[in-house]
Amino acid sequence: MRTEEAFGIVLKKYRNKQSLSQEKLAINCELDRTYISLLERGKRNPSLGNIFKLANELDIKPSQLIVEVEKLVGISD
Repeated sequence: MRTEEAFGIVLKKYRNKQSLSQEKLAINCELDRTYISLLERGKRNPSLGNIFKLANELDIKPSQLIVEVEKLVGISD
């Protein structure tokens, strides 16, 4: 699995867990809704700054997003 796809899966999981629409998440992070959609579909790579924005809004640490992506792509200790 590509990292973009894995990030999208993890992002969508946490967005749904918070009961946020793509649009609400985008507005709260000062991003475009289509960008959130592209991330969730694995079509875009998020910048480091956007990872921090998204994690903050999802009430998790940025490292938590990355750890879960690592697991999905098969990177482990």
